[in-house]
Amino acid sequence: MSVPSLIFQRPKIMGILNVTPDSFSDGGRHADVDTAVQKALALIDEGADIIDIGGESTRPGADTISIKEEILRTVPVISALREAMRDLDREPLISIDTRKPDVAEAAIHMGADIWNDVTALTFDTRSEAVAADLACPLILMHIQGSPATMQDNPVYGDTVGDIKNWLARRIDAAEFAGIERSNITVDPGIGFGKTLADNLSLLSNLESFRSLGCPILMGTSRKSFIGKIDGSHVDDRLGGSLASALWSATNGADILRVHDVAETVQALKIWESIENG
Repeated sequence: MSVPSLIFQRPKIMGILNVTPDSFSDGGRHADVDTAVQKALALIDEGADIIDIGGESTRPGADTISIKEEILRTVPVISALREAMRDLDREPLISIDTRKPDVAEAAIHMGADIWNDVTALTFDTRSEAVAADLACPLILMHIQGSPATMQDNPVYGDTVGDIKNWLARRIDAAEFAGIERSNITVDPGIGFGKTLADNLSLLSNLESFRSLGCPILMGTSRKSFIGKIDGSHVDDRLGGSLASALWSATNGADILRVHDVAETVQALKIWESIENG
C-alpha cells in the first residue's frame, strides 16, 4: 500500500461531549452540568483544542427533541464551562452541535464559539439568516436524509462527487446569505446516510475535498463502519478510530472530532515525530 501523499500537519482536536441520554457511544454519562464540565475539563487537559457540546442525539434512528429541551441540556453546560475555563492556562474553543438555529443562537450568546450543524443549515429555513447574524465559525456537514432515516437505504450515483457538489452548493448558499467563506469548515459526514463502501470511498478520496477551499473536519470516532469491518462493539473501536484519524490527518483533515482525545493526541504526536525524523 502506498503512503499518504500529503505532508503531515497536526490537525486540531475536537473533543466530543454529549449531554444526551441516548447518544450511540456515551449517552447518559454526562447528563448533569457538573459531570459534563468535569468531563470537558478532562478533555482539555488531554489536549482538546475544541469542546463540541451536543444536546440532541444524531445517531441512526434518533428522534428530534424540542428546542426548549435541547437548550436546557446544553446552554447551562456552556455557561459553566466558559466560567471554569477562565482559570486555565489556555482557553480552547467551545462548539455547539445542533441543527436548530434557536439553540445555536442561545449557545453562542452564552459563550460558545462555533456552530457545528450536521445538516449544513438546511434543517430550518431560518438557519442561514441566523448564522449570518451570529457571524461565528460554522461547520457544514453532509447528511443524506435525517438521523431517523439516514441509514435506511442511502444511495449515491458517485459518492465522492455527489457529496462534494452538495457541500459546494451549501457553501455557495451560505455565502449568498452573507456568511463569510473564511468562517466555513466542511465535513463529509462519515456515517450520516452512508454505506460502508461510501465511508471508505470518502476516506480514500479525502484529499480531493481540498478543492472546496475550506478547512475539513473528519468525525470517524467509534463509528459503525469500524464495526462493520472487524465486528467490534462501539466501546472496542479505539484502534479503528486511531487508524482512521491518522489517515485523515495525513490526507488533509484540519480538525478531528474524537471521543478519545488523549490517545488521538499521542498517536498524532508519534506520527508527526516519525514523519519529521
